[in-house]
Amino acid sequence: MRDFPSCFGENGVQVADFSSSSTTNKVAQNLVNCVYQCRLRGKSCLISVTWSKNLMGQVLSVGIDDSTNQCLCKVDIKPWLFSKKKGSKSLEADSHKVDVYWDLSSAKFGSGPEPLEGFYLGAVYDRQMILLLGDMRKEAFKKTSATPASFNSVFIAKKEHIFGKKIFSTKAQFCDNGKVHDLVVECDTSGSNDPCLVIRIDSKTMMQVKRLRWKFRGNHTLLVDGLAVEVFWDVHNWLFGTSPGNAVFMFQTSLSAEKLWASQPLCDPHTLHWSWSQRFQDSQTQCLGFSLTLFAWKNE
Repeated sequence: MRDFPSCFGENGVQVADFSSSSTTNKVAQNLVNCVYQCRLRGKSCLISVTWSKNLMGQVLSVGIDDSTNQCLCKVDIKPWLFSKKKGSKSLEADSHKVDVYWDLSSAKFGSGPEPLEGFYLGAVYDRQMILLLGDMRKEAFKKTSATPASFNSVFIAKKEHIFGKKIFSTKAQFCDNGKVHDLVVECDTSGSNDPCLVIRIDSKTMMQVKRLRWKFRGNHTLLVDGLAVEVFWDVHNWLFGTSPGNAVFMFQTSLSAEKLWASQPLCDPHTLHWSWSQRFQDSQTQCLGFSLTLFAWKNE
């Protein structure tokens, strides 16, 4: 997914142009990017929601792509800077008006940038709620006067930056409306000649990779909630990077993802962000299921 620019709007909300965004030059940020498949005038579209926290504060970005992953429009919302914790913005998506509504005035956050409760974020097209996030559903429908869409949005992909010294934890939902699991990646690369990579789900060890210096890239299949989940990992930067970098982990709920991986091998660590982001999009256009990508950064 494309990154959002770190610019400021006069009213705390602005439409941004992707062309000036340079992912490779950006410092790692604490962000969560979620992608939902929706319907816009009978056609499939992707709505990307990014919750982010950086030195300037927190940012919420909403972007709409068509079925070919071409950006149609995007909006950045920064309510904490301008006391604009709720509001709306009209976007022009492929000559069609989409209204984005949000209320974060009572939102509660955990350690990450994504709100846990007390909020809503909705996208309305032709008086239908094509996407609704948060637990304040009644308030959202009252505010927008919208009706539920005939086609429910589907949560298809998530990308998250996580931080730690040797333990990296997050919440994982491997399918739309599925069970939320505690996911832990553990790897101690300091002072060890033979580091080991461990992945646990709900405190249960699901996989171990020993002799990691020889197996710094690879894949393995897990069984979660009756689903085959293919895990890909790339920890080259952790072991051989000249400066603190990130490892990348991808959890894909279809074995067909292996073909996608093989079609574009990861060779240059500096292109990880773009390679995995594109693989994120490609996997969804090919209907390969749900993808969770984690960028794990080691704190020094």
